[in-house]
Amino acid sequence: MKKIVVKKRHSIRKSQAQDLLTRLSEQIGPSAKLFSADMIEVLETTANVSLYMVNKKPVLMATETWVFPTLKGAVQYPFPERRVVVDAGAIPYVVNGADIMRPGIVSCTDDITAGMPVQIVDERHGKALAIGIALFDAPGLRAATAGKMVKKFHHVGDEIWNMEI
Repeated sequence: MKKIVVKKRHSIRKSQAQDLLTRLSEQIGPSAKLFSADMIEVLETTANVSLYMVNKKPVLMATETWVFPTLKGAVQYPFPERRVVVDAGAIPYVVNGADIMRPGIVSCTDDITAGMPVQIVDERHGKALAIGIALFDAPGLRAATAGKMVKKFHHVGDEIWNMEI
């Protein structure tokens, strides 16, 4: 596993923070308010994703096309949007970085879009286990009976999770 190295860390302007939160609200709706703060910092790293710190914790990540909470952000500020719920049998595989296969999926929210990030949560407690990229829209995900449905992007123990600041 490669380690993420933080090159620079600086706060962003209020207008940039507003743009970031607007992009986040396009992904998760009104729950984006959970991630607002007086000071948001950006981390310039060796990773292929931009990381943003809210209240000195890396809780947001962004690419060119989307902004979404990191796994630490989804655990700290639980939100009901973009959820794929997995059964207890899938949990050990998910936390170790496996892709999400159809037999392990119990349900999903209607706002899932192919190619966009989703949070993978456990059925019993609703706690976020990983962040993935959906390979199908919600109706396609429900209609499938087998195969890979969500590609793993970020999980417990990966380089984003273990990043030291």
